[in-house]
Amino acid sequence: MKRIIYLLAIVGVIFTGCNPIEDIYDEIDARDNPIVGSAEYTLTSEDYEDLDLNFGNFSSEDDAKAILPGFLNDLYPIWGEGSSVLVGYNLYIGNAEGVSDFTGADTYQLTNDDYATSGSDAFGFYPNIDPNDFIPDILDAAIASPVEGQLVRADYDQYFNDPVVGLANLYQASFPANFDDFENIDVLGAQGWSAGSGNVQGSGWDGGAFANEDWLISPEIDLTGETDLKFQINQEIDFFGAEPESIDIIISTDYTTGGDHTAATWTTFDFDKTLYGSLTLSEDFDFSAYDDQVIHVAFKYASDDVAAARWRIESFAIKTLGVDGDANNKGDYYVYDGGWELADDVYYLSKADYDSMGENSGEPGRFNNFSSSTPADAYIPTFLSINNPFAFGQEEDQIIVVYKYFSTSCFCTQTRGNQYTVIDGEWTPHSSVISTTLQFGHDGDSWVPDNTIRYTLTGADVSFISDTFSTIYPGPADNVGFFGSFDRRPSSDNFWSDDMLLEAFNALLDNIDPSAQEGQKYVLTFVTYIGSVADESMSLIKTGGVWVLQ
Repeated sequence: MKRIIYLLAIVGVIFTGCNPIEDIYDEIDARDNPIVGSAEYTLTSEDYEDLDLNFGNFSSEDDAKAILPGFLNDLYPIWGEGSSVLVGYNLYIGNAEGVSDFTGADTYQLTNDDYATSGSDAFGFYPNIDPNDFIPDILDAAIASPVEGQLVRADYDQYFNDPVVGLANLYQASFPANFDDFENIDVLGAQGWSAGSGNVQGSGWDGGAFANEDWLISPEIDLTGETDLKFQINQEIDFFGAEPESIDIIISTDYTTGGDHTAATWTTFDFDKTLYGSLTLSEDFDFSAYDDQVIHVAFKYASDDVAAARWRIESFAIKTLGVDGDANNKGDYYVYDGGWELADDVYYLSKADYDSMGENSGEPGRFNNFSSSTPADAYIPTFLSINNPFAFGQEEDQIIVVYKYFSTSCFCTQTRGNQYTVIDGEWTPHSSVISTTLQFGHDGDSWVPDNTIRYTLTGADVSFISDTFSTIYPGPADNVGFFGSFDRRPSSDNFWSDDMLLEAFNALLDNIDPSAQEGQKYVLTFVTYIGSVADESMSLIKTGGVWVLQ
């Protein structure tokens, strides 16, 4: 009760003095009788967000031990020495063996010339062509001095149906998937270009307008030998004012990747910026000024402290007359073994695969990737049961599935994967995250990792002690076996002293936890008789192979 009175008295100071709340907690902690609490707490998704753990888990137990004490200080600010909390949390334990070999493999994007080796005059394989008949030779020609065991993912397009004459893409970039391929040059301001879940965004607004200048510059685009070019962009322009220079598509024929962008010559590509109040696919603009050129395309965004428009770009393409049709974006893994061979038991999800899982908002086909809100393991087992690419499905069959994942921690698209096994007739993902616990105790100054096991003696434990010590302490042993309580009255013939209890508890702990490690702690709670029945606790730690009082 004294502790509560102190607390109320100190809180009253808030209304009469100017001590901050931290001083109140310091004064409370300085008392001789701190508040001692015990609890179990499991972290929520909001907790992980507050701790900036965007994957919803800790990467190691050491990280949990380092981060959680501060979290517990906020959660239990007035608990002091002797308090304990058992924290439940998610721990990342890694992928199944071999998955990282595929997710970290090099990639090779097939070119128009590569498709031509199959007799195709289009920008992808025709639907009746088996890509594996041509890709090994394509990789042989493209990759110099491969080493034994080298893995490469060959990315390519394959038409769903025979293409027709029309405009075909010579170059295309889709965001955020290709965001990392572009140079992001920050000239001024803390805002600018950022990747979203389905586009890139240029903005100088952050609770108000701020001055910015930011360039997003494409890789080199080789249009040598191409004529009658067209340019098309899918974009959205919001809050656009009278400053046309704030949003510009500009093209250079003399810029070098990684060079000084201010030293290059840039030409503005004119278009009507008022037509894109929502995400809109533009017309095919005339781009013939860049026929037979090698270029870079840049998206220049600028704002000031008065006006800050918002520019979203989902994709853009440079086209020419050719064959056109709807194509599937695919990828296959190849391993080098004296020649390039299709890798076994691994599958890379294609555009059509994502679409088959749903194309509405919040579904994988919306942006052709997974994310924290559309987790892969919630979709892929069903996908495999319906569309198993290798006709697997027998008990214990295994397959590695590699996929795209949009991460909010870096606002980028990553390559991830998992292993799936048929267990009891169901495709089951390998668990890369487990739920586990970590106990913390308050040492008077802060929360520290604590392996203390709090254990209440059972009837079987009391019987064990009674039988074990029946010839050593006949009276006390018989008494505790009969009544179930340890007589703690010094005047009694059946008195259990601290030394006797320590001896008994050494025998008990060696029996119930024979493999306990050095430094393991226990708090044993047991029933005593002091003229009435009451609970008592004793703290022990294993030191030098024996249990001693802590």
